[in-house]
Amino acid sequence: MELSDGQLVARVVVDDDQHAFAELVRRNQSTVRGLLRQLTRTDMALADDLAQETFIRAYKNIRSFRGDARFSTWLYRIAYNCFREDARKRKELVGIDEEHWQAEQDPQTVDPGLRQDLMHALNLLPLPERTAVVLCCQNGLSHNEAARVLDIPLGTVKTNVLRGREKLKRTLAAWAPS
Repeated sequence: MELSDGQLVARVVVDDDQHAFAELVRRNQSTVRGLLRQLTRTDMALADDLAQETFIRAYKNIRSFRGDARFSTWLYRIAYNCFREDARKRKELVGIDEEHWQAEQDPQTVDPGLRQDLMHALNLLPLPERTAVVLCCQNGLSHNEAARVLDIPLGTVKTNVLRGREKLKRTLAAWAPS
């Protein structure tokens, strides 16, 4: 029987079970890295560094996880904070490493032209809208969960998702499969 995230967290807190934490990392590393890649405009190295920092902070602060949200939501909040701190330090966001990003994608899931256009369109969105769209539309968080991650009002998340999706529709309206 597979243990829940809550049970794994309890093992880490009570027994300092590093195998339990490794399982939490295994379950969540792809989505955390994916979120950070979107936020960093697909800078793979930076996203990986921030993901590593996210999991280090999660391990150090796991006792503060209260369980009133999903563990993944708590991790997204840490990842978003790592991103914000790094962006403040650098005062800029890194550009697209499109070739590297495309090499890691499954070519059969999405048309490469559409994928490139979608990445470009996402990168054109203001950060609050891009973040809300990625969290809710790509990572499947509810608006309430995204509000927790971003530490902003629920209405702001809804507005950012709506505006972001509308801008993406307008930007991608010209795309047509060949």
